[in-house]
Amino acid sequence: IRENGKSAIVEDGPPPANRPHMRPGFASRNIWATFGTPAPLNAVDRGSEVKGTMPPLGGTVFKYLDIPPDNPDPSRKIDATKIENTEPGLRRVPGHPLHPGMHETETIDYAIVLQGRIDMQLDDSTVTLGPGDLIVQQATNHAWINRGTEICRIAFILISSKPL
Repeated sequence: IRENGKSAIVEDGPPPANRPHMRPGFASRNIWATFGTPAPLNAVDRGSEVKGTMPPLGGTVFKYLDIPPDNPDPSRKIDATKIENTEPGLRRVPGHPLHPGMHETETIDYAIVLQGRIDMQLDDSTVTLGPGDLIVQQATNHAWINRGTEICRIAFILISSKPL
């Protein structure tokens, strides 16, 4: 809502916040973040302040990920055992027998697959998702595996939650 009481478009374009990643072709772009709830309706975008995966404590982050196809070339794979668990609320499982990207977050996640296909690997099962498929996760241990030939884009809304 603007000062004159009329609605208006404030921004139109690609989201500016991009988190660098070790994996070529991977992109994480924050679209919007809140730093508490209830969020004020005159809030400004704080997505560029969210530097990692997790939303601010008590807040939310709306983002999308571009996940490139897994590279079968062993020399191009990331050694997940060298990725540190330095972000509060994010737990990685280095050397997990199912997939090196296994991790869990202390969040409730709403996700929508926008393009491409992706496998969500869980501890005891795998589900293949495509455009339009929806996911709700509650701190599940999982990995995203793109076995296709195209980038998979997923929109996420991560909501800060209380630890289990």
